[in-house]
Amino acid sequence: MDQITLLQEALRLSPDNLPLRKHLAATLFEADRYREAETEYRAVLQRDSDDRDAQLGLAKTFWHLGKASESSILLETLLERPPVPAEVHLFYARFLHHTQQYADAYDHYQTAVRADSSLADPQLANDLRLKLPADPNFQARNPAVETPGSEETSHISTERPKQTFADVGGMDAVKEEIRLKIIYPLQHAEMYRAYGKKIGGGILLYGPPGCGKTHLARATAGEVQASFISVSLDDILDMYIGNSEKNLAAIFEQARRQKPCVLFFDEVDALGANRTDLRKSGNRTLINQFLAELDGMDSDNDGLLILGATNAPWHLDNAFRRAGRFDRVIFVAPPDEAAREAILQLQLQGKPIEKIDYTSLARRATDYSGADLKAIVDLAVEQKLQEALRKGVPQPLTTSDLKAALGKHKPTTREWFATAKNYALYANESGLYDDILHYLKIKK
Repeated sequence: MDQITLLQEALRLSPDNLPLRKHLAATLFEADRYREAETEYRAVLQRDSDDRDAQLGLAKTFWHLGKASESSILLETLLERPPVPAEVHLFYARFLHHTQQYADAYDHYQTAVRADSSLADPQLANDLRLKLPADPNFQARNPAVETPGSEETSHISTERPKQTFADVGGMDAVKEEIRLKIIYPLQHAEMYRAYGKKIGGGILLYGPPGCGKTHLARATAGEVQASFISVSLDDILDMYIGNSEKNLAAIFEQARRQKPCVLFFDEVDALGANRTDLRKSGNRTLINQFLAELDGMDSDNDGLLILGATNAPWHLDNAFRRAGRFDRVIFVAPPDEAAREAILQLQLQGKPIEKIDYTSLARRATDYSGADLKAIVDLAVEQKLQEALRKGVPQPLTTSDLKAALGKHKPTTREWFATAKNYALYANESGLYDDILHYLKIKK
């Protein structure tokens, strides 16, 4: 009878013996029977979720099963609970080596060996030393080391928007805020420099979805004839540890090479969520990288204009609102009556229409976002198409058609304001959300 069978038989007689179950799991692991090892390690952790040996064993097992994400989560959990066993540092070094994060891998390897010299792995150490210069993080720590071709590059497309503020209906107060923070410094660069003011900086646009934050950001670039780079979550987030930070750094470098440039982050709260709400240290590392790029600690951000948009500013880490980062926070409200009228006119351009009472429609569409107004026009068009297909000729849209569509589509902003009102009333010590209360006509 082999050792594994003996251990399984012993465990059948003593199922609550955790040391015995861990021994069986380790033996299965050594025999490359990883799925069985996973089952046993999970059984240990169900009884004792803080067992470090079982956590490390399961992390190694996950790695061999190709479950890199699950392995990284367990490793980060172990690294967050000092004192960290030397073996954890060693395995994490191997993990980082595999994901080509050589500088961090070397740091963890050195920590492991200093704590336990018996863990020394000359082959791993030599391989890391050879590859260290190829790691951009290592170059940042050691500027003297230069390796041709090691620079990270971003391949996000750059635009030269033609639209300007003249193409954005309403939002006059928001436009003026952007002019003061971004446009005037570019147009009067020497005067600003005389006062020691840098050209650039960050603005955070927040408000209900569909109210033109992205359109406004693109128009800002067109207003100053700057490059425009729109960044989404997919452009940054990567399943492998460290790659998200590299992607973010590469995007900032691309923007710096094309100054003046407007760098626009949509859904910025998903990248900069409050660190106290996060369990994964990898996400905290990405936030720290983001903050370092905003500060321009190792680079010159002069002439780099950074706009962030979010529907949930209360989820953004407070550190993003410090001076030099997103230090101007602007509420983008649903379009006012004049802006709604302009949006409807724009949406109906090129369509068969009878004389439309835009003023009446705009008055009825209180709280409707720009996206809502587009949806209303689409609904009216769909209804008219059905009629046109029956009659065989195009039928013009009328004011009545649009009013009927208004009755079928409720403003989506109201749900957002229901949530935002609570934050404005009960989590607004700094007065950051006073604009929401003003819009809702609520007195504190």
